[in-house]
Amino acid sequence: MRVAYLGPEGTFTQAAALSAPAADTLDLVAHETIHDTVLAVRDAGAERAVVPIENSLEGSVNVTLDALVFEAEQVRIIGETVLGVEQCLIAQEQLPLEQIEVVISHPQATAQCRDYIRAHMPDARVMTSSSTAEAVRLVTERIRHRWAAIGTRLAAQLYDCVVLDAGIEDVPGNQTRFVWLARGDAGAGVPGESVDDARPWKTAVVFWGEGTETPGWLVSCLSELAFRGVNLTRIESRPLRAGLGRYMFFADLDGRESDPPVADALAGLHGRVNVLRTLGSFPAA
Repeated sequence: MRVAYLGPEGTFTQAAALSAPAADTLDLVAHETIHDTVLAVRDAGAERAVVPIENSLEGSVNVTLDALVFEAEQVRIIGETVLGVEQCLIAQEQLPLEQIEVVISHPQATAQCRDYIRAHMPDARVMTSSSTAEAVRLVTERIRHRWAAIGTRLAAQLYDCVVLDAGIEDVPGNQTRFVWLARGDAGAGVPGESVDDARPWKTAVVFWGEGTETPGWLVSCLSELAFRGVNLTRIESRPLRAGLGRYMFFADLDGRESDPPVADALAGLHGRVNVLRTLGSFPAA
């Protein structure tokens, strides 16, 4: 099975892919951006994809949400993996922190370590890269000997770098949720995992409508869930790209899409919105 992931080698996304029970049967293919990774499934360049969707410190990964809504309607979430995240400060060689001139990483990683950066490298310039592993690769170039990257131990090993400090995220217990993507006709579940009725399931949806300008509209939408006993575990708004004040709402619900309470709730919600789309129904991590 060909699986796209946010690369290059050494990213947390690769680690999430390798955590699948059937990891040894997967053909992992690195892509430069999350956007490219999602579209690899849409365009049939891969059968599956793994992308980050939410971090316990920084919240949702907006590029993943936007790609699923605006450019990959036929792609569905079929599973999820939650991975503990240990951020490491990595350089070409041992280097006093006060001599570091540039800290580079993916914006989610630098945001997770902003207090550490301010405390230990207040004068360093913070730069962004397409992934944590790409940041580590960049610091290997000799002209960047006073650069440090925030990334994984695996990336440090792959690129023959030195870990200057580990566990530098600002809050302990940092976790990232990754989702597995496939085209709509694929079965649910992370490759190799057991999928049965005893496991808890989750259904992810997105909806929007002109009623956002009406007082109580969102409450009336959510009442369709509450009155049927469907538990809402997450809700978030994102710009609809249709002018200021226009939003779409992402929600995660407990249960399968086909469970009668969930199916009835979604039918009721459908009657209150302009657009309701199920992003996926899958076993919860």
